[in-house]
Amino acid sequence: MLKKKLLALRFSALGDVTMIAPVLEEFLDQNPEIEVYVASRPFMATIFKSNPRIKFIPIDLNNNYKGIFGLLKLYNELKVYNFDYVADLHNVIRTKVVTALFKLNGIKTGTLDKGRAEKKALVSQENRVFKQLKLTTERYADVFRELGFDLTLSHQLNPQVEKDKKAIGIAPFAAFTSKMFPLEKMKFVAKQLAKDGYKIYLFGGGKAEVEELKTWEKFDSNITSLAGTLNFEKELERIAQLQVMISMDSANMHLASLMGTRSISIWGGTHPYAGFLGYGQSYTDIIQDEHMECRPTSIFGKDPKGFENFDYFQNLSSDYVYQEIIKRLKQ
Repeated sequence: MLKKKLLALRFSALGDVTMIAPVLEEFLDQNPEIEVYVASRPFMATIFKSNPRIKFIPIDLNNNYKGIFGLLKLYNELKVYNFDYVADLHNVIRTKVVTALFKLNGIKTGTLDKGRAEKKALVSQENRVFKQLKLTTERYADVFRELGFDLTLSHQLNPQVEKDKKAIGIAPFAAFTSKMFPLEKMKFVAKQLAKDGYKIYLFGGGKAEVEELKTWEKFDSNITSLAGTLNFEKELERIAQLQVMISMDSANMHLASLMGTRSISIWGGTHPYAGFLGYGQSYTDIIQDEHMECRPTSIFGKDPKGFENFDYFQNLSSDYVYQEIIKRLKQ
């Protein structure tokens, strides 16, 4: 029987695209009669490479598809696949336009509800509504439900390979400094864990991060920087082997989830209540200042007015974070 085709649109960011993968895995398990295609930036192909059931369509938005005529061109290139369903998992102008064109031509479409009003209330300093919002992965799942499919997410990690019991990854960087536990404090944590006999593997990207993490190797022979030494695919393979990944609220937390690796995450200006905890990760593995009343100040980490360069980790000492990590490693 000819399978019906579904197109999932999501162009950025790395963490958000990564969160789609486990949702699609479970969608395909529960709806085997559907053929799934993902359209995203070329760099994202590796995320879906391990699942041959997901077909990837690279969309180079940096060099193509500018303006309304560019989006018409993109639509015309995508429509030749003869999709039966389109899932807009991004809900930005580009995906809205492409989705609308499919809808005008009789294709069933569904669009992500980002919960903007709820998120705005969560970060409000005056009338904050402080409560757990729907997980982003469930928001993605809702799009498929809107299209008429049954989908129940397990929210369980799916380990890919056997774990190296003494291997710990540390990814100390994030897109915004509000989400980064100060590097000097993080160095202390890395040194202490290495002293305890754990093999520490450092993750990062970009010239400055690579150079910074290389200097950490001198602290202990148990510390190895993988930053700048592996391609993305090999980096994911290494993450799959870790006992645990220590990360910020960053893409590395989601990459750990993708590879079935537990993540102990440290949160600053953002908060897991916004729904961005890594898929299958535990709330008991979150380290954050529970008593700082201004948190969260933003959903994604960009400092709002009045909180420029604010230290969200001022009450979390390096020793406290180290002890909290040790406590969780023993659980």
